[in-house]
Amino acid sequence: MKKLALSVAITATLATSTSMAATIYSADGLTYKLKGDWQLQLRDDYKKANDFDVEFDDLELKNTIIYDLGNDLKAFGQLDFSFNGSADDSSASDSKLEEAYLGLQYSNLKLKVGKTNTAGDEFGVETAYETILDEDQFDVVKSSGDDLIRLEASFDNATVVVSHEIASDGNASEDGEATDLFVSTKLSQLSLAAAYQTHQASGSTYSDDTWGISAKFDAGFATFGTDFSSTDYGNPATADADISNLVAIFQPLETTRVALGYVNVDSDADNQDASSWYTNVTYKFPSQKNVSVFAEVAKASFDDASVDSEIDVLAGMQIKF
Repeated sequence: MKKLALSVAITATLATSTSMAATIYSADGLTYKLKGDWQLQLRDDYKKANDFDVEFDDLELKNTIIYDLGNDLKAFGQLDFSFNGSADDSSASDSKLEEAYLGLQYSNLKLKVGKTNTAGDEFGVETAYETILDEDQFDVVKSSGDDLIRLEASFDNATVVVSHEIASDGNASEDGEATDLFVSTKLSQLSLAAAYQTHQASGSTYSDDTWGISAKFDAGFATFGTDFSSTDYGNPATADADISNLVAIFQPLETTRVALGYVNVDSDADNQDASSWYTNVTYKFPSQKNVSVFAEVAKASFDDASVDSEIDVLAGMQIKF
């Protein structure tokens, strides 16, 4: 790769305010893109024992390689690193590998193999910057894997994603087995989605079944969403649980978005029910919409009296490219 061509590509792409990824190199059927997501915030979280601190929610660099193989066939690779753990914890010195996979794309079909998210991770309508409670039951049970095979199909008004996490017993990456299905469709202003997962933890003989449904409606002046997910744990000693979300998103100005949300956890275990509400506002600078500032307030209530909580408050900034 020529250094001059690389320098010109970086300068040109970073100067474009609407770019969501910097095309570092593109020639001879090869494209290399670099994407960044950097977010930090000043936060006093819901735990009364914790004081204000600076949190690094996202410090991600995402590398994408695409080869055009001709006849509508492409080969691609993804290598994503997260540095927020090292920034938040002075004792941590290493970056975290978020995703690492290779794949093939033909027309509207994509096949990925490696370390990435499950199909069930696509599920959910929650829009909080920081969640006090789990977003949905797919996040509780399993939402990513190191030995994952994932197939995606995109159509005009529908998306279908199927994934399977190989058990990989006896290997260093051994982390259970899971099969996921996610389906979504859009009908005018209404978006619907459903997801299902069957999961078997490493070393367990029990299977856990999780399912969920969601809906979003664009009413023009606001977007309203709801979802419900539930897990039936195979082990009778583990209590089944449900999580539901309600959200309303308003955009009073082109540069400003306001979100209101409610999360409810309903567990069959004693004193494990919980609920939370949150509201946040986001301002995107009109000249550079990949730069935003935001603030959020949230509060949770726990049936477990041992959880000593207070209002969760944060304000921060995010830069993407």
